[in-house]
Amino acid sequence: MNAIQKEWIDKAEGDFITALREYRALKLPNYDSAGFYAQQCIEKYMKAFLQMHLIPFQKTHDLLALMELCIPVFPELELEKELLAYLNQFAINYRYPGDFATKEQAKHAIKSMERLRGIFRNLIK
Repeated sequence: MNAIQKEWIDKAEGDFITALREYRALKLPNYDSAGFYAQQCIEKYMKAFLQMHLIPFQKTHDLLALMELCIPVFPELELEKELLAYLNQFAINYRYPGDFATKEQAKHAIKSMERLRGIFRNLIK
């Protein structure tokens, strides 16, 4: 594992912890942030995976665009497209006034993150 890949993983793990902390907070849980950090966790794991395979990528928060880059070396990722699309909405939709994530939406984001994180951790090792 090279230094850049390790840094992506370290940042992804920080987002993982933050997503769980925000979702589980007993006082003033922030479901918008829980979903945002769940999305960020998977975005960074995908970038670590791409880095591992020396696949260049642009600055983007679009998990589906990153999925397209991953598919040539990991075609099974397409089976997780629904989860990636669900998490994608948290990159922007809930970051601005007008919409708030519910507890149920955040729960689904956390579950999606946990599944996808497990997949990428197994691939990256």
